[in-house]
Amino acid sequence: MAAIRLIAGLGNPGPRYDGTPHNVGAEFVETMAARYRITLADEPRFKSRLGRGTIHGHDVRLLIPKTFMNLSGEAVGAVATFYKITPPEILIAHDEMAFEPGVIRLKKGGGHNGHNGLRAVIEALGNDASFNRLRIGVGHPGDRDRVSGYLTGVKMRPDDRDKVHKAMQLSEELMGLICAGELGKAMNKLHTATSEDD
Repeated sequence: MAAIRLIAGLGNPGPRYDGTPHNVGAEFVETMAARYRITLADEPRFKSRLGRGTIHGHDVRLLIPKTFMNLSGEAVGAVATFYKITPPEILIAHDEMAFEPGVIRLKKGGGHNGHNGLRAVIEALGNDASFNRLRIGVGHPGDRDRVSGYLTGVKMRPDDRDKVHKAMQLSEELMGLICAGELGKAMNKLHTATSEDD
């Protein structure tokens, strides 16, 4: 059981993509930075915005890649290598079409399931997929041919955005468990709580 040392939120850079479903991972990290007063600064050598602070007694780095989604691994891999952070010490926040807006789930390891950002991170970590994921539901457009445009070309509806942002406000107890690497306990608490809310 490894404590979390790096939380990375995936998205696409630039105002064109603000508010799109593909950017909810990056928004989660921005939320964490504001909540725990961690300043995110541009770090060109890591192709990212990066900050460091203490969350529930744990030394944690927050990262938002400044690359496009399919190159997210360049930032995550560079930071992990430089600071000697292993995949089990990493939490990647990303959009998840399998869940409706307002649903958020934790997962340990697994494949990329067609997610270009996760695919890039796995490759950058030497094809080690044992990092943790925070899967933020954004819903599905209903047609595979519409997925790309849905994720990157359309802003989320206001009511869906509200649901997503509410779901992102993880309790202090949950954040403590996550940062301590108690992912099993965190999953039980998060998944039970969200099931009761449905």
